[in-house]
Amino acid sequence: MTAFVFYLFAALAIASGAMVVTARNPVHSVLFLILTFFNVAGLFILLGAEFVAMIMVIVYVGAVAVLFLFVVMMLDIHAVTMREGFLKILPMGAAVALVLFAEMSLVFATWMMAPDLDAVRAAAEPPLTEMSNTEAIGSVLYTDYIYLFQMAGIVLLIGMIGSIMLTMRARVGVKRQNPHEQATRPISDCIEIKKVATGKGV
Repeated sequence: MTAFVFYLFAALAIASGAMVVTARNPVHSVLFLILTFFNVAGLFILLGAEFVAMIMVIVYVGAVAVLFLFVVMMLDIHAVTMREGFLKILPMGAAVALVLFAEMSLVFATWMMAPDLDAVRAAAEPPLTEMSNTEAIGSVLYTDYIYLFQMAGIVLLIGMIGSIMLTMRARVGVKRQNPHEQATRPISDCIEIKKVATGKGV
């Protein structure tokens, strides 16, 4: 039964992943991407990594994919216009795909030909009563890979700052407020007190 569920999730993940890049409608591509994330989360549950599965659903489906969907719906992307220059960028795309395929093949070959592969496969897994899945991931992430984890955070921070700077463009004829001048201007420039005599008010 476990093997059947695994092949079912794997087949659905591969099929939905293929539909992401072949669907004509960008909105449909994002919906197929969400389906892919759900199937990958199911595979993680079969592997006993329930924490990673929940992260896939909460972060990728609940935030990233929904953000993609909103952006695609607001940009009004014309598929015909996008495909006009397909042949021009096809050689570059094929080269990038070839490099990625070579890297993945090298990683897989290195793993399969590792000298301690049998020892890693035969290593006993600690029982869940001693260490939970979340605790095990946190222990490895914040000890063995702490520097890489911090570097990933710095890269994301730089990307966030860069995206903010790219969107904050100064346009001619648009009035913008200066927060410093707004907060430090004197009260006399903001409020004018009028003394009105009794019985002579408007």
